[in-house]
Amino acid sequence: MRQVILYPGEDGYWVAECPSLPGCISQGPSRAAAIANIKEAIALYISTLVDDGLPVPGKG
Repeated sequence: MRQVILYPGEDGYWVAECPSLPGCISQGPSRAAAIANIKEAIALYISTLVDDGLPVPGKG
C-alpha cells in the first residue's frame, strides 16, 4: 500500500501523485478516475523497476 496525494488540477482534472515513487503521477476527470489511474500507474512503475532489475523504493 502506498500513500497517494490527490488534488484538483488547474485544468479541472484531479491529479494523483505517489510521493514514494518519484515521477509517478496520473490524473482523471473525477477523483475516482484519478485514483483508478494512479493505481495502474503504480503497478506499471513497479513492474518496470522489477523488469529492469532496479530496487523498488519503500520495499524492505
